[in-house]
Amino acid sequence: MTLVIDASVACKWFFAEDLSAEARALATSDASFIAPDMILVECANAAWRRVLSREIPRTQGEAFLKTMPHWFESLVPTNGLHETAFRMACALSHRVYDCLYLALAEREGTRLITADRPFVERVSGSPWKNRVEGLHRD
Repeated sequence: MTLVIDASVACKWFFAEDLSAEARALATSDASFIAPDMILVECANAAWRRVLSREIPRTQGEAFLKTMPHWFESLVPTNGLHETAFRMACALSHRVYDCLYLALAEREGTRLITADRPFVERVSGSPWKNRVEGLHRD
């Protein structure tokens, strides 16, 4: 099974956060992962914030960014997803960035796994409700 993973989950693979154990269990499952290529930028920003706040050394952030692409079967160019993501964002009144992951899940006929609870709740009443799964303990 191929799943779309967003940055909220990918960062939990490498940084100790709430739900990291769940994210790491998913990472070691039989699933394969895809994401829009912008996940690299989102994760780089997350690593930079941790370096800036002195949570991690710069070398750990660099190692994370070097390793992260290898966890994905495919990093899909956002060109070709952005128009669908824009339409979804308008329908959901939610950020286009998050909707890029949803657009990829829809295009590939799979699910998006996210730790972004507000996004999961926003999508829950939409035509895309079966495309999003939260990485939450319920």
